[in-house]
Amino acid sequence: MGDEPKTRVYYNSACPVCRAGIESQRGKMTACDIDWIDVHTHPEAAKEAGADLEFVRERLHVIAPDGSRHVGADAFTQLWQDTPGRRWMAALARLPGLRRLNRFLYNRFARRLYLWNRRKGHW
Repeated sequence: MGDEPKTRVYYNSACPVCRAGIESQRGKMTACDIDWIDVHTHPEAAKEAGADLEFVRERLHVIAPDGSRHVGADAFTQLWQDTPGRRWMAALARLPGLRRLNRFLYNRFARRLYLWNRRKGHW
């Protein structure tokens, strides 16, 4: 039972916006068996996510139990799929037009947030 693969979430706690978002999400998923991996305190873990540290700092990464990798907006969609009461959000986010829009908006926001964090010296 303890050897079953878990969902792994790679996030950056040095970003105050990211940290708040993850804390909120974790609160909704207390019954879920998830490894929450902070690349700020464990930078070597970025390799596990299949990306370099700066990219994981910029965008949320999720590795599902089946080994599939989800980045950015798709990572949130994957989390919503497993969040009690949020599956409808995942279904909505997977609609073709919304999926493209979510990715576009997330990527723009994530890039700006990353640059803001760098200017503020958060890492």
